[in-house]
Amino acid sequence: MSSALPRRATGALAAVSVLLVLAACGSEDESAEAADSATTRTFTADNGDVEIPADPERIVATGYAVPVLIEADADLVGISEWSRGVPMMTEEDLATYEELPKVAGEMANETNYEAVAEAEPDLIVIGVPQPALVDLDLDKLESIAPVLVLGPSRPDSWKDLGERQADAAGATEGFEEARQTYLDKAAELKEKYTDRLADLEFGHVGAYGDTAGGVFQREFAGSWGTNVAGDLGVTYYGEVAEKGGGSADVSEYPSIEELPDSLGDADVITYSLDVDGSVNESVQYVLDSPLWQNLPAVKAGLVMPVQYTEAATYTSALMTLDSLDENLTKILK
Repeated sequence: MSSALPRRATGALAAVSVLLVLAACGSEDESAEAADSATTRTFTADNGDVEIPADPERIVATGYAVPVLIEADADLVGISEWSRGVPMMTEEDLATYEELPKVAGEMANETNYEAVAEAEPDLIVIGVPQPALVDLDLDKLESIAPVLVLGPSRPDSWKDLGERQADAAGATEGFEEARQTYLDKAAELKEKYTDRLADLEFGHVGAYGDTAGGVFQREFAGSWGTNVAGDLGVTYYGEVAEKGGGSADVSEYPSIEELPDSLGDADVITYSLDVDGSVNESVQYVLDSPLWQNLPAVKAGLVMPVQYTEAATYTSALMTLDSLDENLTKILK
């Protein structure tokens, strides 16, 4: 008797073999896809939806992302310069800042692309405002690693922006700890001053006036000099006459002759100090004006400086709260 299988049976076995091979290949493909989805995720940034590592291990940060990710203890391998924030850093954060390789200067056009590549990042977080992106070669950066653009739009946007930057870097825990410390302190001060701040309307003189042009900076709620004070219950009255987007939505530049019209209704006037506690030229220009001396708030002695108005992280903003607390205590007796 012949041991050969009938042709029909042979064909059936061949078909089964093919199906088994296809099933195995499909299983491998599905496993590979599952592995990829487990190690990456889609993150929505200013530059669109970007596929990034789920747990990045080598991060380059620039601009406003630098202090946030240092404070959150992210896995940084390179950063841009951020000298404006150095005086507001803790000793530990300052040590980290000084140790990390600098792959860019203060400005976006000072990015060293070779240094970025040498850092071998698996994620690049660009924390500069949209207008500064014209000075960056994003294509070159994207050829090195996935790039997320997460920059500020308004002065007070650091509060939400930092959370997104920390989330992208896988450093949410460190960020939330810093935020909660700030929120607890702000709530404590808000309770402390709630009765004394009731019905008081504040005005603010910012640090970016132009003395040569004869103008000063009037800041409203949500601006650099006002956003932290707002968290403890300070009310800054008024708004920009013509909003221009970004910081131009929360500050304007009247001529010095308009000082009485701009701040004449303020019960209390605050003004920005430089980070070292000094009064800069643009603010001093206002304080030296005869029109300043005739403002009702000035005559009543209800004028106070605010230090650390450039804070752009929850940890640095604790210093702003301290400055506000110290000076509010002096004038609201």
